[in-house]
Amino acid sequence: MSAVHREQAEWLDPRFWDRLDRLESHHRQIQSDHEVARRRLDRTDPAAMRELHEAWQSYCKVIAELDRAAAELETLWSSVP
Repeated sequence: MSAVHREQAEWLDPRFWDRLDRLESHHRQIQSDHEVARRRLDRTDPAAMRELHEAWQSYCKVIAELDRAAAELETLWSSVP
C-alpha cells in the first residue's frame, strides 16, 4: 500500500497494516507459484496429462468413497447407546 493511503487511514491500528503487508506479500508469492505451476502444466506431454488426469479422477473417487464410509461409521457409532 502506498504511503498516501497509509496517511489517509492513520486511524487504523498499526497491526492492521502489518497484517495487510504480510497478506499482500503472501498473495504475490502465491500468484508467482501459480504462474510457475501453470507453465509447467503447459509444457507437460499430453499423454502424461491424460495419465495424471486419470490418476486424479481415481484418487477423487477413492476419497469420496472413504468419506461416505467414514460418515456411515460415524452414524453407526452415534446411534450406539
